[in-house]
Amino acid sequence: MISSREFPRQNNVMANPRRLVLASTSRYRKELLQRLGIAFETAAPLADERALGGEAAADTALRLAQLKAQSVRGAHRDALIIGSDQVATSAGRILNKPGNHASAVQQLRSVSGKSAEFHTAVVLLDAANGTVQSRVVPCRVFFRQMDDKRIDGYLQREKPYDCAGSAKVEGLGIALISRIETDDPTSLIGLPLIALTEMLERAGLPVI
Repeated sequence: MISSREFPRQNNVMANPRRLVLASTSRYRKELLQRLGIAFETAAPLADERALGGEAAADTALRLAQLKAQSVRGAHRDALIIGSDQVATSAGRILNKPGNHASAVQQLRSVSGKSAEFHTAVVLLDAANGTVQSRVVPCRVFFRQMDDKRIDGYLQREKPYDCAGSAKVEGLGIALISRIETDDPTSLIGLPLIALTEMLERAGLPVI
């Protein structure tokens, strides 16, 4: 029997003994998963992403990650399915994706000199037998003091309007941050790869 380690590599991408599906349309999660050098497909999840009343941020992230994975199971019955979601908060307020320049300005003003918590959940669903592995990885980001000139200058250059917190840590947004506390830096971008690689290995799909 051929193991996953023995599948040939083409263009630095390893073929898999199991189909791997990322239940996400996020380009950030796709780019992160590509770092592992394994073949995967993407599928658009169908999930109501609204938080429930009184639900903790970490619980929301985990529930939505599970919903996303389950929502594509019917079309991928033989696959390992990855679901992920992130909920960011600061001073008890949820930080949504700003969507436009004015909202991003307000968001960065609100976190200037403060910290924000990013709760990123990852789920690995074995569609063949229903087994689910899951983890929520917290990350605390400490922002520098930012005046309006710095905020506007940053937003004009990077336009991070599809990012909760309005700052891309993998890009110029790192200049707005004084400190990051987390066990997995990729969690802040949207997909905790350390947790995911451990899950894949337990599911019989080691990446190395």
